[in-house]
Amino acid sequence: MSETGRDPASGELTDRLIEVFDLVGPLYRRAYRKVEQDAPVEGLTVGVRAVLNLLREHGPMTVPQMGRAQALSRQFVQRMTNEAAALGLVESVPNPAHRRSSLIRLTGEGRAAINALIDRERAMLSPAAAQVTAEEVDACLHVLSSLLRLLDNVEVD
Repeated sequence: MSETGRDPASGELTDRLIEVFDLVGPLYRRAYRKVEQDAPVEGLTVGVRAVLNLLREHGPMTVPQMGRAQALSRQFVQRMTNEAAALGLVESVPNPAHRRSSLIRLTGEGRAAINALIDRERAMLSPAAAQVTAEEVDACLHVLSSLLRLLDNVEVD
């Protein structure tokens, strides 16, 4: 322990977590640009992709549920949902649990579009997968999930 009562290793580890934050921004922006560059192929923006993938993974959801799951404002998710609906990729169906908040679900065309995009992303990520181990990916997911939970109380609306 140091004079401050803190373990010096903990300060070093905190500095390493700052390195993670420093990498997440550029990674996100480059991934965003890649999806946007490929958008003409699938006709999907990053926001629509997020909505479609969430529905692919979790099944029908309400707009507020999607917003909470992605830490995005309800208004933004609604705009992306409207865009996806205009493209025929999602549809609104009655929600037996809440009359005023419809469920949004993938259409067949939406499922095909997101599956094609995920297949392209897998092909793009394949070289990186060859350079890391499953344990390293698990550790990465654990660290990023911990940091996300740390920020759970941050308002997104």
